[in-house]
Amino acid sequence: MKYVDDFRDPAIARKLASEIRNLTHRDRTYRLMEFCGGHTHAIFRFGLHQLLPPNVEFVHGPGCPVCVLPASRVDTAIKIAIEEGVMLCTFGDVLRVPGAKGRSLLSAKASGADVRMVYSPMDALRFAERNPDRTVVFFAVGFETTAPTTAFAVVYAREHRLSNFLVHCNHVLTPSAIQNILESPELRKWGAPSLDGFLGPSHVSAIIGSHPYEFFAEEYRRPVVITGFEPIDVLQAVGMLVCQINEGRAEVENQYTRVVTRDGNRAAQAVVAEVFELRKLFEWRGLGPIPYSALRLKAAFADFDAEKRYPIPVPPVPDHPACACGAILRGLKQPTDCRLFGKACSPERPLGSCMVSSEGACAAYYNYRGATL
Repeated sequence: MKYVDDFRDPAIARKLASEIRNLTHRDRTYRLMEFCGGHTHAIFRFGLHQLLPPNVEFVHGPGCPVCVLPASRVDTAIKIAIEEGVMLCTFGDVLRVPGAKGRSLLSAKASGADVRMVYSPMDALRFAERNPDRTVVFFAVGFETTAPTTAFAVVYAREHRLSNFLVHCNHVLTPSAIQNILESPELRKWGAPSLDGFLGPSHVSAIIGSHPYEFFAEEYRRPVVITGFEPIDVLQAVGMLVCQINEGRAEVENQYTRVVTRDGNRAAQAVVAEVFELRKLFEWRGLGPIPYSALRLKAAFADFDAEKRYPIPVPPVPDHPACACGAILRGLKQPTDCRLFGKACSPERPLGSCMVSSEGACAAYYNYRGATL
């Protein structure tokens, strides 16, 4: 197959779904967690859950970096933008994430703060070059996928002596979250879900490779199949997981061979290792503090670290008491289990982070209700 249409062919999709139906055992349930928000949207955009037998259940994990951004980090960005008078740049989804009392960067912009949407940290670099009298802060958010571009921006700023360019780093790491879901005592307290396998993230794996997931297959006896974002990709990966589960295997398999290798992108890994180091602890919305699950700038790049320049203490902020985002991100609830879903909370007026981002599970449920391939 060469073109996107080939990976969305309804006839091929129905054939794969029929094969999966024949593979499944009627006396058991297959609970598969898709970690990546892109997979969640593919599943609902193309109605893949409707093609599969009812005993194949999708569990939605914390695979949306904007969704797991804690409200306290949003509040920090708002304070930097307002109190320090900087030009704060970040991605579009981040602008709408609610912080304390529902306030967002978008509302701060409406109040007069210089907050700008960018498509990459390179856009923020251009602002810094064109405005040498202004301090430009890039509020960096994302998994391993976007960390290399942030790292490159920092290296570029140092090489070109752009002392007015800073990064507020909020990059988080996929394997740490998966491990937290599988073994955290905090999650057991809430009733950790019984998971039979994982649909491994696509773009993250293009950077880090497939080998980091081998630990989960060996230690926790959970199969992982890395897959692409198209419906044929997802269905093929589901079939591969069902086969592993039926045979009692727990291995890492790579369906997305056209993009992902075992070793990943070595050049991207190298620039990340040059600029960043692990944080000892970082809070994830819905999962709480997770050890060694996020990145920060190394001391050698402290001159470009917004957290060093503006050490603004912000206390933890609880989520909206009626919002079920935390349980949804842990795979304990579906978006439709939330009493706010589609009523008080919608993409136009989001109360929780899962409804804000284009990759959020709540947004997927809301936007693609009734969709079919």
